[in-house]
Amino acid sequence: MKLYEISNMSFFHFTILALMVFRLTRFFIFDEIFAPVRDFVWDRFPPETRLLGYLFTCVWCMSGWIALAATIFYVVFPSITLFLGCIFSLSAIAGLIAARLDV
Repeated sequence: MKLYEISNMSFFHFTILALMVFRLTRFFIFDEIFAPVRDFVWDRFPPETRLLGYLFTCVWCMSGWIALAATIFYVVFPSITLFLGCIFSLSAIAGLIAARLDV
């Protein structure tokens, strides 16, 4: 297993990870397919009174934790992380294009 060093991260890898974090954040906070999980968390941990519930309402908070996880996975499992990153990055780009074209 080869560990990657963050100091040697290429701009291309950084961009893939950034787009992956963007897409996963939108998935957890806004996408309808994840709504049952959000509702489950909010029922048990109301966002008004509990930090875990609030996490699923705050883009800044959620993206920070996702970025932390993505960075750790990139260091430990670079190939798998970049493979999944490409999938989520392409999804993010498609979503941004669709939003721009007002589809």
